Amino acid sequence: MTANDVVTDLGRWRAAVHERFEGTVLSTLADYVRVPCLSPAYDAAWEQAGHLRAAADLLAGWCRSRDLPGCTVEVVAPPGRTPVLLVDVPASGAAEVQAPGAADGAPTVLVYGHLDKQPPLGQWRDGLGPYEPVREGDLLYGRGTADDGYALFAAVTALEVLSAEGVTRPRVVVLIEASEESGSPDLPEHLEALAGRIGRPELVVCLDSGCLTYDRLWTTASLRGVVIVDVRVDVLTEGVHSGLAGGVVPESFRVLRHLLARVEDAATGEVLLPELRAEVPDAHRRALEAVAAELPGAVSATLPAVPGLRLSGGTEADRLVARAWAPAMAVTGMDGVPAVADGGNVLRPFTRAKLSVRIPPTVDAGRAADALRRALGDDPPEGATVTVGVEAPADGWIAPAPAPWVAGALAAASVACFGREPASYGEGGTIPFLSMLARRFPGVPLVATGVLGPGSNAHGPNEALHLPMAEAVTVAVASLLAAAGRPHGGHGGRVSSPG
Repeated sequence: MTANDVVTDLGRWRAAVHERFEGTVLSTLADYVRVPCLSPAYDAAWEQAGHLRAAADLLAGWCRSRDLPGCTVEVVAPPGRTPVLLVDVPASGAAEVQAPGAADGAPTVLVYGHLDKQPPLGQWRDGLGPYEPVREGDLLYGRGTADDGYALFAAVTALEVLSAEGVTRPRVVVLIEASEESGSPDLPEHLEALAGRIGRPELVVCLDSGCLTYDRLWTTASLRGVVIVDVRVDVLTEGVHSGLAGGVVPESFRVLRHLLARVEDAATGEVLLPELRAEVPDAHRRALEAVAAELPGAVSATLPAVPGLRLSGGTEADRLVARAWAPAMAVTGMDGVPAVADGGNVLRPFTRAKLSVRIPPTVDAGRAADALRRALGDDPPEGATVTVGVEAPADGWIAPAPAPWVAGALAAASVACFGREPASYGEGGTIPFLSMLARRFPGVPLVATGVLGPGSNAHGPNEALHLPMAEAVTVAVASLLAAAGRPHGGHGGRVSSPG
């Protein structure tokens, strides 16, 4: 196969992907938007509500309707655990080795996404709502469109296109979990239980990441880790008139501020705990500086900042580096504080806050969690009762250098869809799956890419999927799978470029 053949193939695949998106993909994705399948952290009654299972069944039904010979589709849902959707597609053409499910010895590509959603979070603009899909040009609005409902459709559509073209490729397992937005607490047990069925992948593709622009493919060079902390300060057993208690009883919010100041400099936002800090590798700093030089507004131009707000960092490169490598704390929720309209002259009995603490890719999340417990819980100010809880800490991740055949497949897809080479950058978010897989399968190539770009508003109001980018990522998956089906150029590497 020549390079020209590859370009011709990818152009044809791109058209086929578009046709399928406009056909069954978007209508089923719209049905998925309508399911309020909140992640367990935001719906304590998720199992009784059944929305996560309903979403998994909806996606499974669509998969079963696809023209993929030998494909098996199963929703794995042990009691008390969020469901996992497993789509197992046997190898095709010369790559045929074994039947689905017989993983030992079969070359396998694992493609990952998730179906659980963040809550609506605030007022969506007129005409939009979290659970009612709305299409406006190239954008499909609705909670879960970009994060991460599109992933299953991208993976399976890529497989369909390759099947229709008769392209040789290895066995593919698509794994869609349902607890990612809660830190993937159920994923380790699922991976353990399904280990024999998945096997050891020769390539892992994660479709839950982002892009700085919509004019090329982007891959993820690194991800920060995260520690979610619940801290509560109690000072009274019930509220008391502020005229009686004010100036005598320590105010619970003030005590909380005192505790947070142990973690973060209130004036600058700098995280103070050394266990939460790490040096930025020179190669990553230089790569981010190069991105900033090409895209001067890579961070600042994409944020809905209020007029006059001074963003941290002196330059765009500083902000890119900070977003990818600096620890940062955000208060993401609070209890015990009434709405302003309901606030009376009462000294409140307690204040409770939820903290999201991002940590650099190389920081051990467990060690960071222990440091946060000590800083917030030890020696409570003024004898207040302080309770600290930590959700499952999630490590960050640094992408391995891509094998030549992987880089070549991504480059071919980016050129076919956008006319330009792909790029890479460090993301500020967290995908627990990647660090789990890196530990479980050391040395296996891992590729993280996705559609979370400017205006996608993942986790915020008005979330939207950029449809051309979703189609381009689908073409990239097809290109990777086709490249994985070509002859090896040695263990762990294939031909240096497509063709």
